[in-house]
Amino acid sequence: MQQQSHGWEVITGWLADKELKPFRFQEDAWKAYQQGHSGIVNAPTGFGKTFSLFLGALIAWIDAHPKDYQRKQKNGLQLLWVTPLRALAKDLGRAMEEVILELGISWQVGIRSGDTPLAARAAQKKQMPEVLIITPESLHLLLAQKEYPQVFKHLQAVVVDEWHELIGSKRGVMVELALSRLRGLLTQEGRPPLKTWGISATIGNLDEALEVLLGPYHSNGIIIRTNLKKNIQLQSVIPHEMENYPWAGHLGTKMLPQALPIIEDSQTTLIFTNTRSQSEIWYQSLLREEPMLAGALALHHGSIDMELRIWVEEALHNGILKAVVCTASLDLGVDFRPVNSVIQVGSPKGVARLLQRAGRSGHQPGAVSKIFFLPTHALELVEAAALKTAMEEEVIESRMPVLLAYDVLLQYLMTLAVSDGFHAPQIFEEVRQTYCYQHLTEEEWKWILSFLTTGGDALAVYDEFKKLERQGDYYYCKSRMLAMRHRLHIGTIVSDAMLKVKFMSGGYIGVIEEGFISRLQPGDSFTLAGRNLEFVLIKDMTVLVRKSNAKRTIVPSYQGGRIPLSANLGRMLRRKFNEALSRKTKDPELLALQPLFRLQEELSHIPKDDELLIEKIDTKDGYHLFVYPFEGRLVHQVMAALLAYRLSRIQPITFSIAMNDYGFELLSDQPVPLTTENAKTLFSADNLLTELQTSVNATETARRKFRDIAVIAGLIFQGYPGKHKANRHLQSSSSLLFNVFSDYDPQNLLLKQAFNEAFFYEMEEVRLRETLERIARSSIVITHPQKLTPFCFPIKVDSLRDTMTSEKLEDRIRKLIAVNS
Repeated sequence: MQQQSHGWEVITGWLADKELKPFRFQEDAWKAYQQGHSGIVNAPTGFGKTFSLFLGALIAWIDAHPKDYQRKQKNGLQLLWVTPLRALAKDLGRAMEEVILELGISWQVGIRSGDTPLAARAAQKKQMPEVLIITPESLHLLLAQKEYPQVFKHLQAVVVDEWHELIGSKRGVMVELALSRLRGLLTQEGRPPLKTWGISATIGNLDEALEVLLGPYHSNGIIIRTNLKKNIQLQSVIPHEMENYPWAGHLGTKMLPQALPIIEDSQTTLIFTNTRSQSEIWYQSLLREEPMLAGALALHHGSIDMELRIWVEEALHNGILKAVVCTASLDLGVDFRPVNSVIQVGSPKGVARLLQRAGRSGHQPGAVSKIFFLPTHALELVEAAALKTAMEEEVIESRMPVLLAYDVLLQYLMTLAVSDGFHAPQIFEEVRQTYCYQHLTEEEWKWILSFLTTGGDALAVYDEFKKLERQGDYYYCKSRMLAMRHRLHIGTIVSDAMLKVKFMSGGYIGVIEEGFISRLQPGDSFTLAGRNLEFVLIKDMTVLVRKSNAKRTIVPSYQGGRIPLSANLGRMLRRKFNEALSRKTKDPELLALQPLFRLQEELSHIPKDDELLIEKIDTKDGYHLFVYPFEGRLVHQVMAALLAYRLSRIQPITFSIAMNDYGFELLSDQPVPLTTENAKTLFSADNLLTELQTSVNATETARRKFRDIAVIAGLIFQGYPGKHKANRHLQSSSSLLFNVFSDYDPQNLLLKQAFNEAFFYEMEEVRLRETLERIARSSIVITHPQKLTPFCFPIKVDSLRDTMTSEKLEDRIRKLIAVNS
């Protein structure tokens, strides 16, 4: 029997010596691996998903070399392990090396990411380790090397870790394309099919995730699920003082005294915030409140210098830190065993994100994952109650796969061209085997090849866009300069230009967005990596600073700071408002909010899940219309613009717009012509696409998306390391190209992609349509409160943030509450 294979006996014997026994799902994975299958392993955090596949690879190795499996050295790359997070690579490598050492196998484990030193990369080039842990970007860099097929000539399997994090992003598309090439190499050499495995937490569309990983035409893919349940305890920290007029950020660090006992009672605590700026504020505030944490408290986010991040990860692993304030940089499956509690500051805005973060604590089989929810405003407690119910019912978000990302395909073809070149018909067939490009037409493929060789209709007169040479069906890049430029910018993560931050006396601190620094004057103080710094000057694309003793500093805000509410959590939230005033509710969060709910009901109404609440309120500021779909700020932003456009067709009227995750506001200086009679028509899904293009200015939204597409596709060179182009130059270059394509090449695929992404990602057209269809089936309740309500107050405060004034926000809110009381 297969179970009694030599490799199986060696591994189970080794586990038995450690008084361990494999879980059933791990044995299932080993069997499937031995039988040559591909698939996805789906199990809760902390139950050994990694070993279900890594030990499977070792069993296969021992079975193939039963007599000398320990002695065989320099065997070439056997197992490629793709990870989306650099922080994950070191932890994985350490765990794998421990196993190999204890088994006496002469395998080497290597890491390849943006943090890997040049010496280590050079050593890997001479002799590849048997296991290589790699990021998607670094995998494409390997494909961009001359004679890259030699690197993969012994490859047996690819494992894609945290696949649920990659699917739905262009980094996931990079993985799809790399896998298509690796499979093609094995087919060329007549070798058995490449074993391809994903490791995934639970997502709403696991079957589709398998299809994306293996391609739509796979036949032997299996999902290995486990019936093991992770014990997650979500506990809300109820504020000592509850205000009836909540606003975003009001509680924030005021909850800090209630967080300290959690930190004190735990061995190690991870404190998750949703933004880098919020993590800086919490780090500073914790040290002020509890100076004894100095030396035992650390900060971790993507803008902190790599060496400091690595130190924090090592210190976490070794248990010498009491707490770490972090962002999504520590979200994924890093195994920090000393962590036994997690604090989530503010709503994570999604069920999957909460489960992911909770799983950082109790990272062992059978251990309890404790997560404490600290609201930043009172109504977030309803989200906490909704999250609890969603976890009980296993309502997890789906991740929608990316389709026809022409920019990533252009980058990938350039990657192949700068290495050994590519045979177009062969690569076309490989690419069409991927989920993303399964519907790519021959006409589109010809356009892409033509665009790379001639620059297309609009750019044919410019030599810099003629990147590839052609010999028959073979395409290659002859220019060493273009090849070097391309290798420098492989990847799909496009952000504002980042500048290094360095002390005048030497020593790097981290990186910061150019847009933030451009607003500072010399002498201004800001916070980065937990330090108070004084801005001195910018020299050679580096921000030079000195230590600052200023009491008040500016905390950098980063682009993309606010995470929108997920559709699943929005649906659960509407259900919870159903229970708001129910005497049967046992949710401590809803019980704590009873005074607020009673005031809302007294002044207006609490909507049921089959109702849409609209509040019309007149104040000295003007005529307010508040609408509460509970669908997240992105949907609300677009819906507000659409409603404003439709109202303006009834009568000429101008609005200012504000929104949060619960609803939006239209404010005008004249009465808003929305009535019980026309409300349903105003929220209709009819003519949605046409009216969206007019109301939201789809062209401007597409123009913004085009900037990222142009960078990924290689149309815009971002500059050499240390000499990045200013962000405004990138923006103006992309705007110019957008205009040229619009005027002279309207069928350009990148232009088409920009509009598609604008509708799908920025306007969330699909979710907006579903929302409008839900409203059509619901009752619309219109109330006329005499003053601001608890529901509309946080939206009103958000509108105040954008108003230019010398008066402090807190003082203006205090006045607003006083007027409203």
